[in-house]
Amino acid sequence: MPAKSGFRLGIYVFKDAEVIDYAAPYGVFSVARRLDPELEAFLIADAMRPVQTQAGLTVLPNYCFQDRPDMDAFLIPGGFGTRQEMNNGSLHRYIESLPEKCLLTSVCTGSWVYGKMGLLDGIAATNRKEPDRLEASQMGKVPIERLAEIAPACRISRARVVDSGRIITGGGIASGMEMGFHLLRRAGYEESFISDVARIMEYHAAYEVYRNDIEG
Repeated sequence: MPAKSGFRLGIYVFKDAEVIDYAAPYGVFSVARRLDPELEAFLIADAMRPVQTQAGLTVLPNYCFQDRPDMDAFLIPGGFGTRQEMNNGSLHRYIESLPEKCLLTSVCTGSWVYGKMGLLDGIAATNRKEPDRLEASQMGKVPIERLAEIAPACRISRARVVDSGRIITGGGIASGMEMGFHLLRRAGYEESFISDVARIMEYHAAYEVYRNDIEG
């Protein structure tokens, strides 16, 4: 049995958030609900209006910051929009207002936000390691190297998932899958439960590859 019944994951959505970054952990929880309906994932935005994420996919949030929904983990995805979110004072204040018991998590460049806030100082964190064409050119920078610039006091890790206690960061775009599985682990579910979720998703082979690529 899980250590906590009814684990709730709140996923932040914003303009130009990367679709897989937020959809993958949401998908893991969606499938896991077939085995335990007490699990829940939902979308949070700064306001109750449609949010156009990357590639034009528009989603409707379930809550806004003002609603202050109860949750056990808050997740920031990556995407082009994180460049603006690093300077979003409303988001920073919302994160600072969350209770200490709420895990702060991210996928891909979402960890830039925590880095900008100084929350990664003295702890380990990760980010995307494979650049796109622009990032690989002289005009750009690999996201994990940019994290090192944003948060120079952070210990940069190349693990798929880095669990530093309250703050948990995921590496590349598709690492949202592993973040979802690891949050089930943090919620207290047995490995057999998590493995069964991966099997139902026909992700079991990849899960076996990445299940131990966790630092922390």
